[in-house]
Amino acid sequence: MTGIDDRLSQIEEKIKDKDFLKNKGLGNEVGYYIFDYNPKDELHVRNYIAYLKEKMNKPGSLIHIVEFDLYNIMIKVLKERGYLEKCFEFEKTKGLEFTFEAIIKMLKLTSKANVIVNHIIENTPDGSVVFITGVGKCFPLVRSHNVLNNLHQVLDCAPVVMFFPGEYSGQALHLFGSIKDDNYYRAFKLVQK
Repeated sequence: MTGIDDRLSQIEEKIKDKDFLKNKGLGNEVGYYIFDYNPKDELHVRNYIAYLKEKMNKPGSLIHIVEFDLYNIMIKVLKERGYLEKCFEFEKTKGLEFTFEAIIKMLKLTSKANVIVNHIIENTPDGSVVFITGVGKCFPLVRSHNVLNNLHQVLDCAPVVMFFPGEYSGQALHLFGSIKDDNYYRAFKLVQK
């Protein structure tokens, strides 16, 4: 097995663990976890998540994985609100920076009314395990620390695992191994490197 294969193979055992499923981490913290990985392994990680969901989400299974791809949520919301075509026009006429700011405001990404966070909350059944993916695909619009900080305050009915293409030191997130997203210290590493 390669390093990433070995780490991915540990996920199933971790999410089946009773303490994990009770949604309590060390010191009785709410269970938030980060699985960090080399961005070059993105497709490998996506394939493993699809495999694990298919394996675990069978009728009668005690564990149900709910995946939220941040990029897909963002695009879905923009389409539903009739905003996606406007974004294309904004980019042509007003530039990329203006478009980014417009999307951030429309999705309320920097406030407690964060549309993506609310989507996750509204679509997470009790007893689920939440997988957050698509972190790299939606950068720099949707910032992982923003999602985690806002989600941490309101979602405690399910353990949350963010799949992060970069490095998590236990204190700071470095997207793609080089871009410092911001400090985030409430999550535990799901599997050590």
